[in-house]
Amino acid sequence: MAGNLLAIVGSRRLGKSPNRGPIGPQFKACGRGRGSTVASVKKPLIYVCVLWSACAALTAAAAPAALPAAAAAAPPGDEALARTASDFALQTATAAAGAQASAKIEVQAGAIDNRLKLAPCSRVQPYLPAGQRAWGATRIGLRCVDGGAAWNISLPVTVKVLAPTLVAASALPAGTLLDSTHLRMQTVDQAAAASPAIAALPLALGRTLSRTLAAGQALHEGDLKKRQWFAIGDAVRVLAVGPGFSVSGEGVALSPGLEGQAVRVRTENGRTVNGVAVGERRVEVVL
Repeated sequence: MAGNLLAIVGSRRLGKSPNRGPIGPQFKACGRGRGSTVASVKKPLIYVCVLWSACAALTAAAAPAALPAAAAAAPPGDEALARTASDFALQTATAAAGAQASAKIEVQAGAIDNRLKLAPCSRVQPYLPAGQRAWGATRIGLRCVDGGAAWNISLPVTVKVLAPTLVAASALPAGTLLDSTHLRMQTVDQAAAASPAIAALPLALGRTLSRTLAAGQALHEGDLKKRQWFAIGDAVRVLAVGPGFSVSGEGVALSPGLEGQAVRVRTENGRTVNGVAVGERRVEVVL
């Protein structure tokens, strides 16, 4: 097209029109040259301007339209990952709290390691890593399940479970035999310790403290001495539990029956079994 325009303008030396005038100044009439009008340009140049405009329009029409950029998943931001971990921890902790309807659960997510460079991901799946639970200081796993490159990280979170719990009414030394005057109810973070908190007074009365408690400190299972349900040689009731059935019988304790601890029992037929001391002269054996 450019060659055709040169042929129309003329074949003389570049910069000269067939009328021997400079082309540059005359072409200003096709644009917005100050003081120039189309009428002031000789007729051959009007044709050139028309053809030049037509060429520009055809060139623009022939150019391929710009294609929209392909939508791609963006690398997940720190805030989005923290929100995913927090929501999952809240749901899991709520389920674990179970019957404690009055419990208020709060979750605070930690920071992502800024040295991590995560690939773009369309869907991130949260999960509890092995050995972790949504309780106290823990970690929530996050893995990419829909992205160009698989990645798997964990994010530190702190789960607080605020609920009414038994606390020490005053400073209590280790060895204290608990009665109702030693304890009171108070809303505290039950998840502050790994050991389960005690929220019912009958579960604490008559128990002995295994360590000192400060005034206002929550009472946990780990703070109490294990109760001895029976001694070596005592007759015990053995409950064997299996899938869909249970069988009970008599036996003789071959080791002390400390609360929740493993114990050996010789049954009536002379067989030795291993079980757990679960109550006063009671042993449970899981088959």
